[in-house]
Amino acid sequence: MSPDTLNSLFSLFIGFAFAGALASGYQAMAERPAGFGLLQEGVAPKTFAAVPFLVFAAPFIIMRNTLRGARCARRFEFVMMATVISGFWSLMSGTFFMMTLRATGVLG
Repeated sequence: MSPDTLNSLFSLFIGFAFAGALASGYQAMAERPAGFGLLQEGVAPKTFAAVPFLVFAAPFIIMRNTLRGARCARRFEFVMMATVISGFWSLMSGTFFMMTLRATGVLG
């Protein structure tokens, strides 16, 4: 595998891990699972704070909702689309997270 491929794969894994850690941390603190319903609480500072949280936690939430919906026999196309969207989103958030670590000097 080329170094670029390994870097992309590592970013994908970091993005999913970071999303899972954020969503699990939210669930431990709020005692309810994180979801996109956080945006439907009206105009409040809490709603605006939920936007950056959801930007990074979305891949985990999308996959969790997709896997929970597997019990009701979802179509293959829907599951595949959700997986691709979640993977791409995770790749982008993982890339941003890695770039931030490099910019702060944590990663060499």
